[in-house]
Amino acid sequence: MDCLVAGANFLLKAVQHEAFTHMSSKKEYVQIDQNDLYPYLLVNIGSGVSMIKVDRDHKFERVSGTSVGGGTFWGLGKLLTQCKSFDELLELSHEGNNRVVDMLVGDIYGTDYSRIGLASTAIASSFGKAISENKELNDYRPEDISRSLLRMISNNVAQIAYLNALRFGLKRIFFGGFFIRGHAYTMDTISEGVHFWSKGEAKALFFRHEGFLGALGALMNHGSKDIADLLSLRFTQELPTSVGGTEDSLHSSTLFSVNEN
Repeated sequence: MDCLVAGANFLLKAVQHEAFTHMSSKKEYVQIDQNDLYPYLLVNIGSGVSMIKVDRDHKFERVSGTSVGGGTFWGLGKLLTQCKSFDELLELSHEGNNRVVDMLVGDIYGTDYSRIGLASTAIASSFGKAISENKELNDYRPEDISRSLLRMISNNVAQIAYLNALRFGLKRIFFGGFFIRGHAYTMDTISEGVHFWSKGEAKALFFRHEGFLGALGALMNHGSKDIADLLSLRFTQELPTSVGGTEDSLHSSTLFSVNEN
């Protein structure tokens, strides 16, 4: 965990276009003031999930977490779809429709439940339709099962993350870990979850180099003096070109606060 936090701190301080939001397939880079970085919430989604409140360099605390994470997605997905790899399961989700498997608000009420702020398309129960339909596992497409699983895990993590940010009054929520892997729909779903539970007051932030947090942190801890010299610099990189239909842009306005009205 020391390496994870050290790597995140380094990237957020040293790389100008490191953090970005990802909503509705649109990637938007966010400029962060080094003097206003701390505190923040780091959500690492691996086999399980750790939520870490980072106060400054070398000062952090694991404040929450959940056992329902990437390992849950991969384990249930392997059992239900017979996929042979995590990447294969993600690829299946691209072609899936979770509405075939999930019970939506509209399935219960026939329309929006506007009195409590729920759209008809909101998920009322993940995998809920499997209860009420006279179908067996083989009657459902693996693609739809994978999509439903991905949404279930992402929505759950997003909700717990926002509640912890609210609990500690943290202004920023960064997500990283093996579960994300630059997957556009995963980031979209996490972002939508944070947006929903915060009523639009908060945004999920992601790392451009999220797959290297631990490795960078290990390097820093091994040669802290040399890395300290690097931190005196601010690396400016050209914005990457769009990949997979994702639109990239740069955003420099003040970041959200979960306590703002």
